[in-house]
Amino acid sequence: MKYLRFWSITLCLLFCAQIATAQTPEWAKGAVWYQIFPERFRNGSPDNDPTYKEVADYPPYRNVMQHGGFPWKLHPWTSDWYTLQQWEIEREKPFYDIIWDRRYGGDLIGVIDKLDYLQDLGVEVLYFNPVFEGYSLHKYDAATYHHIDNNFGPDPKGDWDAIWNETEDPATWTWTSADSTFLKLIKEAHARGIRIVIDGVFNHSGTDFWALRDVIKNQQKSKFKDWFEIESWDDPSTPDTNEFDYKGWWGFKGHPEFKETEAGFVDDGVKQYFFNITRRWMDPNGDGDPSDGIDGWRLDVAEDVNTVFWEEWQQVVKSINPEAFTLAEIWVEKPEWIEKKRSDALMNYPVAKLMVSWFIDKEKRISVTELDRELARVRYLYPEETTHAMYNLIDSHDTDRLASMIKNPDRIYNTQESLRSNPKYDPRKLNDSELRIQKLIALFQMTYIGAPAVYYGDEAGMWGGKDPDCRKPMIWPDLQYENETYTLLRPYLTEPDEVRFNEDMFNYYQNLIRIRKETPALKKGSFKTLLVDDEREMYAFTRMHGSSYVITIFNNGEHASKAVLATELESGATLTDALNGGEYTVQNSLLPVELAGKSGAILIVQN
Repeated sequence: MKYLRFWSITLCLLFCAQIATAQTPEWAKGAVWYQIFPERFRNGSPDNDPTYKEVADYPPYRNVMQHGGFPWKLHPWTSDWYTLQQWEIEREKPFYDIIWDRRYGGDLIGVIDKLDYLQDLGVEVLYFNPVFEGYSLHKYDAATYHHIDNNFGPDPKGDWDAIWNETEDPATWTWTSADSTFLKLIKEAHARGIRIVIDGVFNHSGTDFWALRDVIKNQQKSKFKDWFEIESWDDPSTPDTNEFDYKGWWGFKGHPEFKETEAGFVDDGVKQYFFNITRRWMDPNGDGDPSDGIDGWRLDVAEDVNTVFWEEWQQVVKSINPEAFTLAEIWVEKPEWIEKKRSDALMNYPVAKLMVSWFIDKEKRISVTELDRELARVRYLYPEETTHAMYNLIDSHDTDRLASMIKNPDRIYNTQESLRSNPKYDPRKLNDSELRIQKLIALFQMTYIGAPAVYYGDEAGMWGGKDPDCRKPMIWPDLQYENETYTLLRPYLTEPDEVRFNEDMFNYYQNLIRIRKETPALKKGSFKTLLVDDEREMYAFTRMHGSSYVITIFNNGEHASKAVLATELESGATLTDALNGGEYTVQNSLLPVELAGKSGAILIVQN
C-alpha cells in the first residue's frame, strides 16, 4: 500500500504539472475535423487545370522531356481508377509507376463551392494537406511556402510568373490570385463557423524550392548554401558532369532536407523564413487581427524537425493568435510534446490502432478488457484538456481507407502494403454487413473523448488501399462515375463495383455529428467506463458535462445481445436512444439494453 500511495501521489503531481503547462484552445476541444486532399476533392474550375507542360516540367521528368517527352492528359474525374487512359497505355509501364503522374484538377475553388456541403455535414474544422506551391499531386515538395499553389487559384500562369522575382524578404512578397482565393476560402469558411488548419511541412522542401534553385545556380557562393544538407558540390572543371548532391528526406531526393543540428537549423535564415510565412498566413493583413487568417497548423513529420525549433515556433504562433491550434503528426505516445509546449495536441494514432484491433480484426481481435485498458493508458498520458483535443482519426492520406481496412482485417496498422504488393489484399467495395462495422467505428469516433476526424469521402462510402489508392477523386452525388474494375491488378475479380455517393452513409455521419454537437457531454464531457463484457463483446462508457449525461454502448458481436448496465442514475430515470429511437428506463439503478449484432446506441438522459 505504501508503494501504491507513493506512485499515486507521483502520478498526480506529474498530471497536475502537465495541466499547468497545457494551453489548448477551447474551440479545439471535441471539435469535429474533416481532412481534405486538395487535388482530389473537387475541380471547381477547368481553367486552372494542370497542363502538359507543367507536369512534364516536374523535375523528375525534365530529362524525359529533353528526349522526346511523353504523352499526358488531365485525368477524367469520374473515370475508373484502375483503368488506364490512352496516354497511360502508351507509357507501357506498370500501374503503380504511372499513377503518380495523374492529375485530376482539384482546387480551392472547388472547396469553396462545397463549403455548404461541409457545413451541412456538420464539420467544424477543415485540415488541408499542403496547399503551397509544389509540382506534385500531394504538394509535400514545396517550391515556396509564401504562395498557394498556382493550380489551386484562377490564374496559374500569371501566378507562376509573378513569384520568381521575390526573395526571402517578406517585403518583396506579393499576393497572387491563388493566395487571394485561399483568403476567400478562409473568410467564407469562418462565416459558416468552420475553422481552417493547414499542413506545415518544415522538415524538407521540393527540388524547385526557391532557395535551392539559388544554391544550384551559385553553388558555394549562394547565401543559402547552409540551408540544406549538401553532400557534394558541382565541380566546374568537369562541365559535362553534375556532381551536385544533397540529402533527401529518408533518402528521397524529391524532398531536400533543411540542414539541422540538435540546436536547431544551421542557418538562422531557415527559421526566420518559417516564422515569416507563419505570420503571413495567420495574420494576412499584418494588422494584429488574426481573424482573417488560418486557425492552426498540422505539423508534418514533427519528430524529424529539431524540438528547439518547435518550442520557439509555438511561441511565435501563440503571439500571433493565442487561440491558434497546433497538431503534431506523431505516430506514438509523446506526452513530453505537450509538457514542453511543442504542440497543443497529437494525431491520436494509438487510438486508431485500437479501433482497428477491436472493431475490425477477427483472428487478432483484442478483448474488450484490453481495449478499455489501453484506451485508459493513452488517456492518462496527457492532461485532460489535451485529451479533449487529440485528433482521433482512423484513416488518412497515409493509410488504407477505413472501408478497405474493414475489408482486409488482421493486418498491422499502416505497416503492411496493400494492393500494390500484397496478392491477398481485397480491393473491393464493402458489402452491407461490412458497412455496419464502418458505422460502429464512426459511432465510437463521435462519442469517445477527443476530436473525431473524418477523411474526405469516408462519409460518401469511398474505399481504397494505402497511398495512392486512398487518394482517389471524391465521389459526389451530382456526378456519374464509371464502375470500378480490378482485372488490371486482380484478373480473377471479374465483377465490377458501382461507384456512387452513399447517401445512407452520409446521413449516418451527419446524424452522428449533429448529436455530438447538440450534446455537451459528447463534446467536452468526462469519460468513465460502464461495461466491459468480453464474452458478449459489449462495451459501454459514460460522458458527463454539467447536467448533460450520455451512455454509449456497443455490441461488436455478430449476434444480438442484452446487457444490464449498473448506472449511477436514480430509478425511473429515462434515457432516449438518440441514434435509433426508443426509450429506456432505469430500474433499481440498473439499465437493461438489448442490441442487434454489430450495432450501438447513444442513450441520453432526459432532464
